[in-house]
Amino acid sequence: MEKPKGKGHRRNDRPSGNRASGNKRGNERRNSQSDRREKSDLESKNVRKDWGSVTRHGAGKLTREESEDREERNKRTATRIPEAETPVRESSDRLRSEATEAISRAKGKKNPTRKESAKKRVPTPNVPHQLPDSGKLLRKLLGEKRGARAASLLGHAAREFEDEKFVEAQKILNSLDEKTFQVAEVVELSGLINYRLGKWSKASELLESFRTITGSTEQHPVLADCYRAQSNWTEVEILWDELRQASPNAALVTEGRLVMAGSLDDQGKTSDAVRILEKGWKVPRHPKDHHLRRAYALGDLYEKSGALPRARELFTWIRKHSPKFADVNERVRDLS
Repeated sequence: MEKPKGKGHRRNDRPSGNRASGNKRGNERRNSQSDRREKSDLESKNVRKDWGSVTRHGAGKLTREESEDREERNKRTATRIPEAETPVRESSDRLRSEATEAISRAKGKKNPTRKESAKKRVPTPNVPHQLPDSGKLLRKLLGEKRGARAASLLGHAAREFEDEKFVEAQKILNSLDEKTFQVAEVVELSGLINYRLGKWSKASELLESFRTITGSTEQHPVLADCYRAQSNWTEVEILWDELRQASPNAALVTEGRLVMAGSLDDQGKTSDAVRILEKGWKVPRHPKDHHLRRAYALGDLYEKSGALPRARELFTWIRKHSPKFADVNERVRDLS
């Protein structure tokens, strides 16, 4: 990385009445400040490239259930959705590229019998809000020096989150000024940290705020999973409807579908959960991770409902394309 221009210049410690010399020092200070701003902007732009996908891959799967013992987990849900085989640190750029495979927007009429949300939500816009860069917004809220410091801390917290050091990441965010929680990236990261720590109520509060600030459905699967953990089935269903109608990209919609199916199964509605995962399912020729995850969840529900041949067929298909995917070899062996 290129060194900031302000560094490496030897400062003249003695005061000088020479206007040119004074201007030179002023220019150096301005250059240094400008470079610090550029560095802060780069850090803030890179902050969100990874953490969203890290947690979205956790929505509706073992991440939330790791705090429960195995017996209780098996009672709670049959959707033992595995960790992704591929590294979870895929960038948001890659996720955006999957928009080319986005499912077409739902054309069906809204269900008139659907329960109303207890939340007073403003409907999400067709296009998410265009927000200023987090570094610039932090400097606007806190001033130049404190804003740059906050942007640096935000980047540090994001890296700790990526390394699954959730408590450390939370401590960093807790040290920030309250004003920083007007910034989408701060609110989002804090919500995801609380989600990974199993603090469902706080996580849902923060991710609701993120939804309001951004007008985005990007964290709907995680938000829905927070409500699922609190047995708030109505909110899970409403968020799923909102996500599938927005249909941002195939991977994100799949995560929401997995949460909705898990919610139904939690309520003992296994057949409804199966229908959610079966709807629109076509065996892809070149499956991606979200295809494998959906197939795994569906196979798991088939096994639970007694449709063993179907379960074996799906697990065998997964093994063919990804032999090391979760415990798929064991599942095939048990069903053979």
